[in-house]
Amino acid sequence: MTSVPRDIVIDTLDWRGVLIEISYEPRYLGDDTYAHLALRSIQPDRAPLPMTDTGYKSHFIPQANVEELGGPTAYVLAWLEHEASREGWAEIEAAARQYTLF
Repeated sequence: MTSVPRDIVIDTLDWRGVLIEISYEPRYLGDDTYAHLALRSIQPDRAPLPMTDTGYKSHFIPQANVEELGGPTAYVLAWLEHEASREGWAEIEAAARQYTLF
């Protein structure tokens, strides 16, 4: 049995002062169906993001959804902005920023 090399794209995004590492594997199941997207806040380390309090999120998604928005970085940016509009995020974000001052 031959293993297929994994194609993982790594990028970073500075979103509202938080540096986020984006790991994207477009052919997670070996075809064009599902992709794997992982987000990790790296500066500040483990800073909360709108979709995770821990600063890490693993997400399986149809590859077409990511490509329709222009790729993994554009998808993550749209996802962050969408989730940041939910009630309560502004308070969480402000508290996290205040914590980084000390």
